[in-house]
Amino acid sequence: MSQTPNSTTMLSRRTILRGMGTALALPWLESICPVARAAGTDSPAAKPPVRMGFFYVPNGMHMADWTPKGEGELKELSPTLSQLSKHRSEIMPLSGLELHNGWALGDGGGDHARSVASFLTGAHPNKTDGADIRNGVSVDQFAASQLSHLTRFPSLELGLEPSAQSGNCDSGYSCVYSSNVSWRNDTNFVNKEVNPQALFDRLFGNGNSAEEAENKALRNRRKKSVLDFVLNDAKRLQDTMGSVDRRKMDEYLHSVRDVERRVAHAIKLEGKEIEAPDYARPEGVPAEFQEHARLMMDMLVLAFQTDATRIATFMMTNAGSNRPYPQVEVSDGHHDLSHHQNDGEKQKKIAKINRFHIQQFDYLLTKMREVKEGEGTLLDNCMLMYGSGLSDGNRHNHDDLPIVLAGRAGGAFKPGRHLRYADKTPLCNLYVSMLEVMGINADNFSDSNGRLTNLG
Repeated sequence: MSQTPNSTTMLSRRTILRGMGTALALPWLESICPVARAAGTDSPAAKPPVRMGFFYVPNGMHMADWTPKGEGELKELSPTLSQLSKHRSEIMPLSGLELHNGWALGDGGGDHARSVASFLTGAHPNKTDGADIRNGVSVDQFAASQLSHLTRFPSLELGLEPSAQSGNCDSGYSCVYSSNVSWRNDTNFVNKEVNPQALFDRLFGNGNSAEEAENKALRNRRKKSVLDFVLNDAKRLQDTMGSVDRRKMDEYLHSVRDVERRVAHAIKLEGKEIEAPDYARPEGVPAEFQEHARLMMDMLVLAFQTDATRIATFMMTNAGSNRPYPQVEVSDGHHDLSHHQNDGEKQKKIAKINRFHIQQFDYLLTKMREVKEGEGTLLDNCMLMYGSGLSDGNRHNHDDLPIVLAGRAGGAFKPGRHLRYADKTPLCNLYVSMLEVMGINADNFSDSNGRLTNLG
């Protein structure tokens, strides 16, 4: 480090532990904030930042099991949302929202592709499987363009199935639309990262490719953890901290090491252990869906915790995914089941998949609640939207979408309630409200016609 803190030196929020080819950002600590912190805990500068995340699931939802019965206080959770029961006071289901440009609007089939292409853009994608791709900027990328100066990464785009670059995936719509939720502008989508090892290296590498390659080989030869190269620096820094921050630092370093251990374990199980410095880098993607999901979510928690980024997207799978889920005894393809034609047995299987997906979201919320931050938790300082661009996958509806918010957005949101809005209220009204919480002055976004009221 360029400076060793002492009792009279205030640590910088961007303090980074540096070691052999490694840059490890610190979590939000009480001792890391501007001098305004000393003036009192009510200072806005002393508050942790608000983070924003969007989580997409495909093929709609079994809505009978999704929608809570009553409005207002969440006294009773629906069967699907009951998977979030321990977070009842931290979630806010929203009903009545519509993705207008997800409808055909004269373009015929392709609702699955439109459901993801429009999900964060609110735009109607140009129907093509050729080079004339055209959509719109997504809300995450719009926010990232405004806040990129605040963090190491403007945004993170994550998922569990790779992004496609071309091909016809849905009734004449390019696979680009089906597999990418983030769009930098009308014609440029943002590929998502699906490899947990690559994400780990991206988050904790120092950005110097030549130096990093050399030191990565050195780390492989010595079989040492990333943390071993910064341990002395961390111990020196801990000596300057109070007991609360020392405990937070211990917990943080442990969580990073645990993620690294699990990534290495996943690689070893695939028989791809790196034995030599010049061995081709393995994919490191666990074969088991749940372990893959949770590894990626663990690293998203680390990214938010260290303020490496404040904006993220996460695609559970691509639109129209026909993945089976033997984990919950569903051997049929998800997309095939979504065309259930009111068959009760198929609907039960869809509901099982819906519950399995949201159980992974529950895992993320639990991890975020375990991270203490300021007067609350990391989850308190997040606003996470989970849902789909389709409601009933059989009818391909884009209204009354299954949407739930999690987190308190730094105090801006008041969860623990089910809010129902007028039918066909634009989903983008929610995005205008979320941008406002992030400190971005946007009177409108895409097809919005106002802000979403009553969130706070």
